[in-house]
Order: sequence, then structure tokens, then C-alpha cells
Amino acid sequence: MKRCPVDKLRAMELFVATAETGSFSGAGRLYGLSPASVSRHVNDLEAALGVALLHRSTRALGLTEGGETYLRDARDILASVKAADTAASARLDHVGGVLRVHSRTMFGVSVLAKLQPAFQRLYPDLVVDLHLSERQVRLREDGFDLDFRIAPPQESGLIRRRLFESRRILVAAPAYLDSAPPLVTPSDIAQHACLTYWLSHEQVYWRFRDGQQEEEIHIPTAFSSNNGLVLLEMVRNGRGLALLDEYTVAEDIAKGDLVELLPHLRITNATFEEGIFATYLQTPFVPAKLRHYLDFVSANWARVRGGGRVQGG
Repeated sequence: MKRCPVDKLRAMELFVATAETGSFSGAGRLYGLSPASVSRHVNDLEAALGVALLHRSTRALGLTEGGETYLRDARDILASVKAADTAASARLDHVGGVLRVHSRTMFGVSVLAKLQPAFQRLYPDLVVDLHLSERQVRLREDGFDLDFRIAPPQESGLIRRRLFESRRILVAAPAYLDSAPPLVTPSDIAQHACLTYWLSHEQVYWRFRDGQQEEEIHIPTAFSSNNGLVLLEMVRNGRGLALLDEYTVAEDIAKGDLVELLPHLRITNATFEEGIFATYLQTPFVPAKLRHYLDFVSANWARVRGGGRVQGG
């Protein structure tokens, strides 16, 4: 019967423990093994080396000449392995290097940019390389460590972490509302100047949910853009009403610069299930730089939205 290859590192550890305790049973107690199991590992090591390392008798174990030399070398090797493990763990826990992050533009501007100063004070050795766009990046091919998306990833080999549920809010500036027709029901929107997010050349529809009831309405467009910052600037200047993410307009609403419309309804131009998903590659270990950044964003995004103080800020 063919024997399994020897686990040389484990056998080396058990040999050193046997030499230092003077018995197989002593080594076994250190590693939670039976004396027979320890003996078998040492026998396999001797067979692999072709050298007898121990003198065996009914009373005691002793080192052979080759065993004494091998013991010194084995101690040095095991110490080097332990040092390498310690160094690797230290690198894993060290928050440094470069973290390449991609995000949807509005989330990046409204949340990530406001969190960055406090994060940088906490982790000065970590350089965050933040890219903002509306395109869907490929993490591995495009070289990003992290992507903030409004929908869960469909690709295999990715981890998704939902930070929060997305809620879109219909808003307008008080100056616009002063001269605009009343807005009481979704159908009243037809009388308003609507600033819409450009998704395609097709007509724009918004969905309204009141409890279990849903209604979809065609939205007449007075102005359209594929950039939320542009829409936000237009609505701030009283050019109409717009449907924007809560984290985008929360500060303006708190200051009274914008007013939420139809607050009893949930409104979307896509789906009601969207949110902000942190997406990253599936690996055996999450790098410390990625783990700390995600934890920081998760713990502080709501404070940014509400105008509160950021941890570490």
C-alpha cells in the first residue's frame, strides 16, 4: 500500500516538540495528538529524509548525531515560517497602499467625497483613487477594487454588500412652487415642468406606489440629462421638479432650499428594489484597506446625509 506524502512542516514541528519534551506523549499533549500519531509523523519524516533522528528505547528517547543537527536546522526553519506568517498578517492588517474605487457620480459626490477627509485622517497611509461615472465597470478587467452600484451585480465571482435601500424623492424649489399649479396627485404632474434623468430615447415613465397600489404615468420632459448633478442644479434654480435620490437632496431639504413633493408616495423611474451595493471580487481574504473603507462608509453615510458629524472627522 502506497503511503501518503509526509506533511514535512507538521512532522518537523512534532519532531522538535518530541526532542524538547523527551517523549512522543509530551509532544502529543502540545498538539492534541496521541503518542502513536506523533510517532508515525516522526517515522514518516525519517523515512523521507533517509536518516534516523531518534534513538528509541523502552525507557527514553534520544537524539542521534543526525537528529541533533536536524533539530537546530528545524528550529531555525520553524522560526522563519512563524516570522513570515507574522509579517503576512501584519501586511493584511495594515491599512495602506492604493484603493481604486468606482462609483455612480451622484453617490460619489454626495457621500463618498464628503466622507473622504475624515477617512484620510484616520488612514493617512491609504491612497483612495476615486473614479466617478455612470458606466458599469468590470472590476478585474478595469483594475478596480470596489464599485458602488445601484443594482446588485449579475457577474459571477463578485461579492455584493447592500449598504442601504435607495429611495427617490420628487423635489422642487420653493421659488418654482410659488407660481406652479398645485401638485396633489400623480396626474397633476402633466401640468409641470419635469426635469428627467435620461435613460434612453424612449418616452419617460415614472411609477408611483401607494401601499399595494401602483400607477405608471408618462412624464412630459421640459429638460433631460444623464447627469444627476445637472438635474440638481436645475431644480435648485427653480426650473422645474425632479426625481432624485434621497442622499442627493437630503441636505437641500433640511436647509429648506428644496421641498419634497407627494411624500406619502414612493416614486421611481426604474424599480423600487434598487439600493447602493458595494461590489468587490470574491477572494479568500478581504484586504484590510477594502474592509476598513467599506466599514467606514457603511457607518457614516447616514450622518453625511443628515448633516451629522462623521466618525473620525
